[in-house]
Amino acid sequence: MVTKQKTILNEVTLTGKGLHTGLSVNMTIKPAAENTGIVFRRIDLDEKTEIKADVSNVVDTSRGTVIETDGARVSTIEHTLAALSALEIDNALIEIDAPETPILDGSSKVIVDAIGDNNTTELDAEREYFKIRKKIVFKDEKSGAELMALPDDEYSIDVMISFDSPVLHNQYARLNSLKDFKTEIAPCRTFVFLHELEFLLNNNLVKGGDLDNAIVIMDRDVNQHELDRIADLFHHEHIKLNGNKGILNNLKLHFDNEPARHKLLDVVGDLTLLGKPIKGKIIATRPGHSSNVQFAKLLQKEMNKQFAKTAAPIYDCNKESLLDVQKIKELLPHRYPFLMVDKIIDIKEKHIIGVKNITTNEPIFTGHFPSEPVFPGVLQIEAMAQVGGLYVLNQLDPTKNYSTYFMKIDGIKFRQKVVPGDTLIIKVELLTPIRRGIATMKGYAFVGNQLVSEGEFMAQIVENK
Repeated sequence: MVTKQKTILNEVTLTGKGLHTGLSVNMTIKPAAENTGIVFRRIDLDEKTEIKADVSNVVDTSRGTVIETDGARVSTIEHTLAALSALEIDNALIEIDAPETPILDGSSKVIVDAIGDNNTTELDAEREYFKIRKKIVFKDEKSGAELMALPDDEYSIDVMISFDSPVLHNQYARLNSLKDFKTEIAPCRTFVFLHELEFLLNNNLVKGGDLDNAIVIMDRDVNQHELDRIADLFHHEHIKLNGNKGILNNLKLHFDNEPARHKLLDVVGDLTLLGKPIKGKIIATRPGHSSNVQFAKLLQKEMNKQFAKTAAPIYDCNKESLLDVQKIKELLPHRYPFLMVDKIIDIKEKHIIGVKNITTNEPIFTGHFPSEPVFPGVLQIEAMAQVGGLYVLNQLDPTKNYSTYFMKIDGIKFRQKVVPGDTLIIKVELLTPIRRGIATMKGYAFVGNQLVSEGEFMAQIVENK
């Protein structure tokens, strides 16, 4: 089943203060065209610079995730990105009139609620998933952070946090599905230790901070006078001290493990910077923005390999085929010994993937060559053409008979010989829309992960009279 990309249906505006700058911020999330991704536009600048939410644009992670293009920055983007990911919004233009997103209540809840459950729309383009195919691990010996990606059919995240603190030590949080994000993760607010809060204040940061949009953890003895002083710095009413250590009692926790859940929220937001939704299991131990971004860069390298033109498709021999040989024979006129496709395993909007098993019983091996059987390159190209023909014929009127004929072959390359026992995995991509019965395609043939041949071809689809 093909999943389509989504964008927001009706624009949404949120207003608040930037956490560190203290500036009043207006942020409007608008619809965007397919394949745009998530893009921030600084409308307060003369150039109205656009900054794509991509891990390659990250320039700072010390107090949140910061992206930059041509000197224009947007910081603390992780809560907004997490909300968009949870709502499966692939494309959005976010206009913002300050260098920082509004902190709001310190979570993603306000953003998720503002967008709403029914405020997305499908686009024409197919949604591409980054599928974790092997174990990928990032470790930071200095911080003790470790993030791991494992193969799985769905996107899930486990987070474990540990601090050298008598108040907040070990916590664990899990998100089994993005469908649970709204209720289980989105309301979870950022947290800060009292000693960190004092450092931030002394360094002219958290100008837009409020004791109501963060969980403050008192990790050392503090008296009422000192607490009043901190409240005054935040222009907050005085909070009565109830114990010298623990969670500052002006807020009630939404969950016992709210800090761990907020760290999970940050992981969702930072991994949105990959640019594609993930299918896989993420396990994060002691994550932070720096380790999240480094992990995202590692994942992006693997993702780029996976989506490269010359990346071999995954062939699961246990998975039921979309077209078996009997269905193929209903569409193609070819028969023994010239039917070069055994099954079709995938058909998408602009590509098709087929399989050709090479056995020692291939008739061609009686003469090519008896002492060293090599499957001819010309037959590999024929197999590509037949797979491409199936892509076209599968979309036509089944009550009529059609044939496909070569018109042109170009850019043919043979990189490795193919021998009995090999399985050819053939991927054919449509290069241009089919017009007047003419299809232009590019084919790739693989054995395992190795590209063995490739070529472009043009074919004409003709109805048989």
